[in-house]
Amino acid sequence: MRIVAVCGAGVGTSAILKVNAERALDRLGLSADVSASDLASIAAAGADAQVILTSTELATAVRAALGRSFAEIIEVQNYFDVDEIGAKLEASLG
Repeated sequence: MRIVAVCGAGVGTSAILKVNAERALDRLGLSADVSASDLASIAAAGADAQVILTSTELATAVRAALGRSFAEIIEVQNYFDVDEIGAKLEASLG
């Protein structure tokens, strides 16, 4: 399974989301290849992803930049809330 965390620049916020997604997956007993990406690179980075994690503010831009994809876009309110991320991943993957 492949998950991509997306933010505007692909450096800070997406890295935090990536680490917390990995923590959430670990708590759920799941494994995935989780990577971080910037908005401009999401079409390539998310081409084979099952899940895209991003903020509510960027979700529309991610959908537009991603184009045709089967990836589910999950909007995360609080990048530091491992419980929120875990619940949303569990709902998506379970």
